[in-house]
Amino acid sequence: MQLELYASEYKVTAEGITVALLPKEFALFQFLYRNSDRTFSREQLLDNVWPLEYPVERTVDDHIYRLRKKLRPFIDLEIKSVRGLGYRLTVLRPKTAEQANPTTQDPELYDAMRDVFGKYHQYGQGRSMLTLARQQDVLGYELDPFYSVYVHFVQGDLEWLLHTDEVPLSERIYWLLLFYLFSGDPKQKLVFCEQILAKKRLSPDRQLEMEILNILDLYTMAGKPDAALERLMMSHSVITDPIYENFRPQTAITEMFVNLVVGAEENELRKMAETIEVDILPSKPFLREVGSYKVVKGLWMLQRQEWREAEKLLDEGLHILDKSGFVPIRLFALIRIHYYCGLFPPKKELQQKYIDKYAEVQEQIGFNKLSGPLEATLQNVLNRF
Repeated sequence: MQLELYASEYKVTAEGITVALLPKEFALFQFLYRNSDRTFSREQLLDNVWPLEYPVERTVDDHIYRLRKKLRPFIDLEIKSVRGLGYRLTVLRPKTAEQANPTTQDPELYDAMRDVFGKYHQYGQGRSMLTLARQQDVLGYELDPFYSVYVHFVQGDLEWLLHTDEVPLSERIYWLLLFYLFSGDPKQKLVFCEQILAKKRLSPDRQLEMEILNILDLYTMAGKPDAALERLMMSHSVITDPIYENFRPQTAITEMFVNLVVGAEENELRKMAETIEVDILPSKPFLREVGSYKVVKGLWMLQRQEWREAEKLLDEGLHILDKSGFVPIRLFALIRIHYYCGLFPPKKELQQKYIDKYAEVQEQIGFNKLSGPLEATLQNVLNRF
């Protein structure tokens, strides 16, 4: 059973079914699910789910009763009463592939589904990827290992990326690093990123992507936009290879952002915008890049003090990124807005609007409680060997 837990909405989804829970019901289920097949006494559940509160043991029984009723549609879940001990959540798993779904062993279906995910990935349709991933059990296919991790990045599931034992840390480092780099002091994060790259802690593909794309914004926000422009020369060299041609939109948009920061001439910015609008995006209308470009163009309008047009473009860009379903990409767009408004402050109420949106996404991802474990995990990666 492929179960998805949505802490911000207190919802549980599997096999095309979504169940809404109350906050404490969700907290209780989440604790039991993360510790499935372990038995907990009522006292232990009270300590873990109701810390610093003073409910009675009957509270646990009442919540278990309601959970059982609400989770009844999930036939592979069972909350068992263990006499004299407490409660245990059991996730029933088929013993053989045939019991689950025979098509999971079909290599043609596996390849076809991987290609479908690849197309959704290319076009920036994160919501489509997530919808398809949640139907895995019903449709009877095996999710490609890359996308089994990537879908968690798409939805901003930092907690899963940090704590899961379903995949090795080596396959999660890049996605964790992206979250880490764009939180906190950019200068400090740039030093860390350069150390990670120097020690080659990433897989070759992710190493290259970090070197030619992700690090550019970090250079810029760390006060080294000239280094970003210099690194862009390598980026343009790499994307001439047809294998990397889909990086072209993101590279052009990042280049425009860096040039905005360094104060490029108006005619240079106009040429970049025209290239993106006329040459690049019509042939590669990827939702991520369309939304990101509108945000950068909105920042350009901020620089020109065209407040109404700037706000319109920024909101359109953020809406498209929200529609795409890529939570981290929307976060990165808001970081660009936040940084740029610090350099060229717009009207106070406009700046506050995007500060609030930035805080909302950070809260959605759970940065407040996860930033410490995230840093500790990546420091361990850096220091090993």
